[in-house]
Parts: sequence; structure tokens; C-alpha cells
Amino acid sequence: MARVVCVHGVGSQQLGEEQLLKDWVPALQDGLTRAGAPGLLGSGDVAMAFYGDLFLPPSRTLAGADPFFSATDVEPGWETDALMAWWGEAAEVEPQVMAPAADGTLGGIPISVQNALIALSQSRFFAGLAERALIFDLKQVRRYLTQPALRASARARLRALIGADTVAVVAHSLGSVVAYETLCALPDHGVRALVTLGSPLGIKNLIFDQLDPAPADGLGAWPGSDTLSWTNIADRTDIVALVKDLRPHFGARVVCQLVPNGSHAHDATHYLGKQETGAALSAVLR
Repeated sequence: MARVVCVHGVGSQQLGEEQLLKDWVPALQDGLTRAGAPGLLGSGDVAMAFYGDLFLPPSRTLAGADPFFSATDVEPGWETDALMAWWGEAAEVEPQVMAPAADGTLGGIPISVQNALIALSQSRFFAGLAERALIFDLKQVRRYLTQPALRASARARLRALIGADTVAVVAHSLGSVVAYETLCALPDHGVRALVTLGSPLGIKNLIFDQLDPAPADGLGAWPGSDTLSWTNIADRTDIVALVKDLRPHFGARVVCQLVPNGSHAHDATHYLGKQETGAALSAVLR
């Protein structure tokens, strides 16, 4: 079994394990080199838990086009709340993004989903991401949290790759939720390091309070034994990682670090190539 198992985030439904590994493995190697630990990963040491195809309609293949979504397809409740949270965070970290007024209007116009999408179109974070793709990503997170069969299938993909040789799980974006829940549900696993990148795990109500297992007394379960190390890495302007410090939600043992990812704050390979990621991995790969 692989020593390091990776878990991708949203927006990968048209890809697959090998395509993702083609980018992830060199970035992991770069991170290890930055940490002064090159050469610790060999051929076959890294596997990808791919679950993106679970979000495609049954009649489509990996070559099929994503559904065409517009503002009218953003559902009330979780999807609208998440979109508004993204908007609020974008306005906080990017001055060019107009923020909603305290009275719930935008220039005197009542706030709407369309207002949020227009505002987010000015965000560097979402640059190059079409409106329908943004909404599709939003719906992926909501579907994972609300569709038990899909959730179980995604977790099973990861669980099947974790074996006696697996010492680390590296998870990006929504993949960090998949990884966290899978490790919590896997008794006596031997994983020694969990590395989460651009994670939304700490977002109250939308993510944190929807986790399985459910938090108890405001604190999430620890995803392994007392010897497991958990490193959470985020860019300050990463809107998906709305809550950068996970310690109030999962305990003081989580090592939380901020890194600069430039204009592509949420990019997985930018996170993987950082010294902080390499250091977290080298500690258990040596």
C-alpha cells in the first residue's frame, strides 16, 4: 500500500487518479526538497483517493460536460449561505470586491444570489472560474454533506487505499472533510500524519457542525491516536479555508500555518510545494 495517500478537492470530476498524481507528486517532492528532505518518496509511494466521478450524473462519462448552472440554480439554505460566506470573506481580503452593507443591501438594492455572483466575479480568487463552475463546486460540497450514499462512497475510496504502510494522508479543500471523516471512522489506523490544505473544516454551521462524527461540546473528534500529528496549512486569502485556525474547533494539538500562495490562493500544487507541507511529511517518512 502507498505510504502517502492524497485526497483531492472539488472541481476534479473530469479528471482521474493518474492525471491528478501527475501534478501532485512533483509538487510533493518539491515540498520535501524545500524542507531539506529530498528523495523520501519513491515510485509507487503515493496514491490518490479519487472520488470526483461520484458527482457526475450516471449517464455521463469523465469526458462529459458539467451541467449548465446559473444564479437561479443556487438553492436556498446551505448553498445560498455558503455563497454569502464566500462573498463576505472575499470582501474582507480583497479590497476591489464590494461588500454587502450592514442593512442587507448592495447600493440600496436588496442582496440576492445574483449580487453575490457579480461581486465574486471581481475577486482574484475566482478569476477564470466561470459562474456555472463556481455554482457546480458549491453544489458538490452541499451534495457531499447531504447525500449519505455519495458521502459513504467517497470515504470508501480513501479507506480502500489506507493500509499498514500508510503513514500520511494529504488532503485538499473538500478532500480534507473526506479525509477527516474517514480517519475518524477507521479504528486503530496507523496513519501518523494528517496534512490538510485549504480546508473548510472550521466553518461553523456550514461544515463543522455537519461533520460525522458530530462535534461534542463544540469540539471535533481527534482523527486518530494520540500519536497522530495534524498540520493545517492555509493561505490568508484562501476564501474556501474561511477559518484558518482549527485549534478552537479540534484542539490545541492541530499545528496551523499560513503560507503565501500568490494569486492562486487555493491551488493544491502551490500548497503541496511549500516547505511547511514537506516538513510535516518528512517527519513521518524518515
